Amino acid sequence: MKKTRAVITGVQGWVPDYILTNRELETMVDTSDEWIVTRTGVKERRILKGEDKGTSVIGIHAVNELLKKTGTDPKDIDLIICATVTPDMPFPATANIIADGVGATKSYSFDISAACSGFLYALTMGSQFIETGMHKKVIVVGADKMSSIIDYQDRATCIIFGDGGGAVLLEPTTEEIGVMDSLLHSDGSGAPYLHMKAGGSRRPATYETIAAREHYAFQEGSTVFKFAVTNMAEVSANIMKKNNLASEDVAWLVPHQANKRIIDATANRMGIGPEKVMLNIEKYGNTTAGTLPLCLWDYESQLKKGDNIILAAFGGGFTWGAIYLKWGYDPK
Repeated sequence: MKKTRAVITGVQGWVPDYILTNRELETMVDTSDEWIVTRTGVKERRILKGEDKGTSVIGIHAVNELLKKTGTDPKDIDLIICATVTPDMPFPATANIIADGVGATKSYSFDISAACSGFLYALTMGSQFIETGMHKKVIVVGADKMSSIIDYQDRATCIIFGDGGGAVLLEPTTEEIGVMDSLLHSDGSGAPYLHMKAGGSRRPATYETIAAREHYAFQEGSTVFKFAVTNMAEVSANIMKKNNLASEDVAWLVPHQANKRIIDATANRMGIGPEKVMLNIEKYGNTTAGTLPLCLWDYESQLKKGDNIILAAFGGGFTWGAIYLKWGYDPK
């Protein structure tokens, strides 16, 4: 009997209209376009403007377009998983709001919080529901409104992050395509170097925490950079080794869009040339859980059925991992 796998049968991204350029950031903090591009590779990022608009807005747009694109009835969706660190509110889950917004009235839904590795975690979990035969149609969303937790007085973080995300539809197949393998890791000792100090149960919001600007993302850049370079590169190389893949076997590397230097280091470790690396950090920045589906969406027209693809990410927590998948369809 052939093994059932979860295959991506459609991908869709969505980003807000407003573009925050490096030139505009020069008027906000002590920085420059040259400084930002040299250190990160980011030229612009998208920002979700307007009152009462959270991450669910991104997810609803992406999922609605995905359903339309794949000809899928929202009532046929069994499960929606949303990877995000910027939920609309502590509860209900942003995935619940997305499900309601797209009319997926027969699905259940929940969120995953694994920072920039969230989409990897969610895609692995969603695949397992398909592989066991429990579900036939699962949507995995990766989306973040990072502008809601970024301090635009802190040039170390405000230059990096943007808003956006995407979604994929997972369905069962008995072909040798789809999600083939994954390696996921976490290390809680990294929490002091990349976190948000207040707003949770440990430090609920008070006048003091707000005055101290503790409700914004904090990052100790040098420590995070070193850890990310080492672990994202290592886990990518390890999943290739585990699955007997040589560099020439890999059609694409889909790296988390955190920093161009980290991406280059990962590709070098894998022996992958720049022509095989998906890159859109220059126009979106780091959208956290949204970077991987946004890359797949941007490059969808270049993907062919059976392409060997490695997705890799590193995020706060620390979390990191890689997924090996075979692409499920030819350009449409």
